[in-house]
Amino acid sequence: MTLASNDPFDPNDEILESQLVQLTRDLVLIESTDSKPEERRRCFQLVRNHLDELAGIQLNSYFCDEYESLITLPEGISRPDILFCAHLDVVDHLGPEYYQSKHSEGRIYGPGSGDMKGALSILLLLYRNLLSRYPDLSMGLAITSDEERGGERGARYLVEEEGLRAGVVIIPDGGSIDELTVEEKGIVHARARLRGESAHAARPWLGVNSLKLLVSGLQKLESRFHELNSTRLPSETEGDTDHWYPTCSITRIDTRNECINRIPEEATAIFDIRFPNPHQADEMLGILRESLGKEAEVEAIITAEPTHLEPDPKFLEATEKILGKPPRLARVAGGSDARFFRCHGIPVMLSRPIVGNLHGHDEWIDIQSMVSYYRICEEYVIGRRNRKKQEANASSPL
Repeated sequence: MTLASNDPFDPNDEILESQLVQLTRDLVLIESTDSKPEERRRCFQLVRNHLDELAGIQLNSYFCDEYESLITLPEGISRPDILFCAHLDVVDHLGPEYYQSKHSEGRIYGPGSGDMKGALSILLLLYRNLLSRYPDLSMGLAITSDEERGGERGARYLVEEEGLRAGVVIIPDGGSIDELTVEEKGIVHARARLRGESAHAARPWLGVNSLKLLVSGLQKLESRFHELNSTRLPSETEGDTDHWYPTCSITRIDTRNECINRIPEEATAIFDIRFPNPHQADEMLGILRESLGKEAEVEAIITAEPTHLEPDPKFLEATEKILGKPPRLARVAGGSDARFFRCHGIPVMLSRPIVGNLHGHDEWIDIQSMVSYYRICEEYVIGRRNRKKQEANASSPL
């Protein structure tokens, strides 16, 4: 427990916990899903309201298609030394009754509490408090609204088209409080379409069933990925708890056929493929086309190569100082907006508070770990600022 302070921007743990709980629950109540752009706008407004009181900053909104992003920076700074990055969009649930918040047994429950409105609350408080205490901090905050759809119109747009850069980036959207992500698998999201020939279901010999063509291709695809997994080196399989091999998940199968007695002439499937180095996206798409056959039309929706994050060792030291034990380094199957920054060689710190049941109706975030994560980032940011000032003073002429 930190000591009490008269400085409102240097709260003790008890006050900080109360602030984090209140802000997180307020954010969770907003149904900021992909299907409700007006709710995403309302969530951005709550964020702006929280930052408006902070003097000496610039708040700029950016739009790619209908997706908004917000960047806040100290006045006069375009390339911050440290950049916090978060997203405020959450996955869709069945109805508005699911977008409720509950505080129980040391956790905050509600859609998006763990991914990642609890973490967004931490970054908002950190940004406000640290810049109020250290106005010379070179620190920015970027908030996007399409991460759950791949980040192409959010983080990618900001990095590739608006030129957003930083010395280091902190993204609390992976790992855990004592676990930093160092490797992320690559991603291929793809759509495949197979065409057959329609006929009456009572006379199937007169048509070509597109669903049967698809099922046949899916069986070949499963066999091909099984071969990839079984050819791993023995050293890769010992204690292999992170499933570090290519995987392919079929997430949707559709046909426009609405008649129970008609052979469908067209079928489509959506695939989510994850793969580690040394595999590449083009290789995965090639396997998809080869398995489904030359008749299949395969369209890439999202592609991203495997990512090495290169976290700052000083962030690991800050984590160990706050937690009293060194963090683990992990490689993960999931992806994040980190890949867009790593394409430009920017180190990314990817850890977060303890969370559970992500994207489920009873998603949650652990409150005490939120306080700990705040303290880890606070320790790292202040330490980095002080080291930069020392280096600048040492290099200045007498």
